Amino acid sequence: METAVEIGTVSVLVTGFVIGLKHALDADHLAAIGTMVTEERSPWGLAVLGGTWGFGHTLSLIAVGIVVLMLNLQISARTEKVLEGFVGLMLIALGLNVIRRLLRGSDGRTPEESLHQEESHRRKVSSRALAVGLVHGLAGSAGLMLLVIPTIDSKALGLIYIAVFGIGSIGGMMMMSLLIGLPFHLTSKNLEPLNKGLQTVAGIASAVIGGTIVFEMFAG
Repeated sequence: METAVEIGTVSVLVTGFVIGLKHALDADHLAAIGTMVTEERSPWGLAVLGGTWGFGHTLSLIAVGIVVLMLNLQISARTEKVLEGFVGLMLIALGLNVIRRLLRGSDGRTPEESLHQEESHRRKVSSRALAVGLVHGLAGSAGLMLLVIPTIDSKALGLIYIAVFGIGSIGGMMMMSLLIGLPFHLTSKNLEPLNKGLQTVAGIASAVIGGTIVFEMFAG
């Protein structure tokens, strides 16, 4: 009997990890990370950027999970829509920021900027990735709670499931950030027109997806 329970527990956690990996493929997640990788210059930095997004995403999920599971609360459909609306507005802002940088210059920086300014820029991008992940985690928490609560009796197992799901999303987003960011990285030095074109596509795509989310929120 104990063996069956252990197998069931492992199966639940493995499922959570796999779903977390797949979660990174959501269109709004890819749109957000697609705007941020335009500002990164190294493959390692791309992976870290995705991991930072995933970390923020996981923090939100765990925080909401503790409140929902421990206090037996429910996230209303209205609250879910409002949170999704925030994601949409955020994607619009990220997309417009890319376009703004393109209009200002290829990367928004001048050749005379110092090493200190470069480090400041990196911290700014990392902070933005963390904030975007936090917002995405809040918006996605409602759907995850509806998935977890009806199927898991143990609150402790529910929280572990959420954590494992989050770890999967961190890994998935690190991989997707690297894959999406490589074309920007490879074209940044010698193929500037193509690089600008890619950035334009990323900015417009993010703004359009964000606008669609906002429209659906009000239309619904």
